[in-house]
Amino acid sequence: MTNTKVDRRVLKSQEAIKKAILELMTEKNFDAITIRDIADRANVNRGTIYLHYLDKYDLLDKIIEEHINNLRELCHSASEMSFQEGNYVWFEYFADNHLFFSTMLNTKSAAYFRKQFLELVVQEYRVEVNVTEGINEDLNEEVILQFFAAAVVGAVEWWFRNGLTIPPRVMAKQTGILLDRNL
Repeated sequence: MTNTKVDRRVLKSQEAIKKAILELMTEKNFDAITIRDIADRANVNRGTIYLHYLDKYDLLDKIIEEHINNLRELCHSASEMSFQEGNYVWFEYFADNHLFFSTMLNTKSAAYFRKQFLELVVQEYRVEVNVTEGINEDLNEEVILQFFAAAVVGAVEWWFRNGLTIPPRVMAKQTGILLDRNL
């Protein structure tokens, strides 16, 4: 049996590279960022970046994919929780990963992430929507899903634009109450 444990130096380099590209994206347009810029900021050589990623697009795609997958796992682990409790798990994750989310939600080059985030929220709330009875009876399921996904993503964007001044638990409680009332 082989040991699949990743070398700490590799993890440290990958984390430095990820942090570097996100920091650079807060300073300039993604298209203007070069592999040299990333390498210099991460204090690694260009070859180290190419060892792990095809190019800057692959790097960004992998970072986005990692966070979307983490959010999906958090949803599944919180499936038995109320909206408030489940939202708290998400808002804590958002706060813990502030650099990524503030960059992805507040830069011009973040449209791809926003689309992925919206799709994730739609997928995760799909099981909650009931259009056969209750307050959403006879409403179009896709309209409901798009409405709530946009509301959730919009609330998260607003929270980051305003510097996370409201604690994650309060954001989770208030958005959870709104979801509970309407789904």
